[in-house]
Amino acid sequence: MKRPQGFDRPTPRASRAGSDVPDASEATVRSSPRTSAKPSPSIVAMADRVATEPIPVIATSVEPERDGLPRDARAAKRALAAAARERRRYERQEVRRFTRRTRRRRVAWAVVMGSIAALVAVVAIGAYSPLMALREVRIEGSQRVPAAELQAAFADVMGTPLPLIDSGEVLAVLSEFPLIETYATETIPPGTLVVRIVERTPVGVVETGSGLELVDAAGVVIDRPAERPEGQPLIEVDGGVADEGFRAVAAVVRSLPAEVRAQLTRATAATADDVRLELAGGASVVWGSAEDSAQKAAVLAQLMRAAPPDAVATYDVSAPTSAVTR
Repeated sequence: MKRPQGFDRPTPRASRAGSDVPDASEATVRSSPRTSAKPSPSIVAMADRVATEPIPVIATSVEPERDGLPRDARAAKRALAAAARERRRYERQEVRRFTRRTRRRRVAWAVVMGSIAALVAVVAIGAYSPLMALREVRIEGSQRVPAAELQAAFADVMGTPLPLIDSGEVLAVLSEFPLIETYATETIPPGTLVVRIVERTPVGVVETGSGLELVDAAGVVIDRPAERPEGQPLIEVDGGVADEGFRAVAAVVRSLPAEVRAQLTRATAATADDVRLELAGGASVVWGSAEDSAQKAAVLAQLMRAAPPDAVATYDVSAPTSAVTR
């Protein structure tokens, strides 16, 4: 068989049949013991068959470039595109989230402002509505002050809407009653005003040029009785209710427990540091100053339980930690 020019016969390789294909020289020796210069036709055919078998091509892992870009560049481009898509998706989510938050905030502000506006409207309507007009005055805590007189004193305030009742008007009404020491008010819709009063507590009776006066610890005249009321001691001090001695006596009297106060008949003070008491049984009490009055009162009550006033001449509690009886 004639071969193309430039194509050399390749060196025969072992065929896929392995040892079954004999070598050309071996075939010549076996076929004839004689040496021949002309090759056998079978050997030539075998060489042609081996030489014309397809040559295997070894595949490589390197892929050819496409569109002029290497594979790494294409992967990077795809990664950038994926990152861009992810960023756009995240931005859309953030926009929706902030939009919902803004919407909720606006709704909350609208609700708050609407509530405030409604409250203002209700207050404005109630302030001038006849439904909120004062129709009843309720008095609590009155003993010496007649409740009917207090209610009658509010006649000029009746009919005024509760939100428009001025505290100055209430003070002006209650100032006409000197027995009231403190007070507190409460409005109960639709038309009730509650007045809680604390009356002055008398500490004793002082004798003046015009007669007896029942006074409290501030020297305010509570009553002018014809004779000393039961349970109220006669207070004798130089300088009257404006003197420091009176204030000391008033503090001592207010510190006494009820069982001792019931037996007190007279209280004197030459000075603020020399308060003395007289009891119904005839015994006297050396008190001293008004300092530590609570402790002195507790000690005096114990001494009186141990030794009644009709069996003792004097209780000395000026030094409460070392009180004595004589």
